[in-house]
Amino acid sequence: MAMDRIRRVYTVKEMEAVTDDYVTMGYEVLSRGESSISLRQHGGWGSIGIHIVIAVLTLWWTFGIGNLIYALVKRYSGEKVMVKLTEE
Repeated sequence: MAMDRIRRVYTVKEMEAVTDDYVTMGYEVLSRGESSISLRQHGGWGSIGIHIVIAVLTLWWTFGIGNLIYALVKRYSGEKVMVKLTEE
């Protein structure tokens, strides 16, 4: 699984604080381990203007599947961050 960013922390308390900050900014926790936490930012459902353009151009042909695919791609293509506990 490819990550967009890795945020290194040095204590468990700092890891929890950083995770809380990301969750407050709209990120979702994907997985949680003893020494790392994976988060993803919600990408939203896409722009209403783009949905209208897709509907006008392809609704008759795809019966709304194009809009659904666009919404899902926007929703699940947000930035990924791994908060990793590094002990020195």
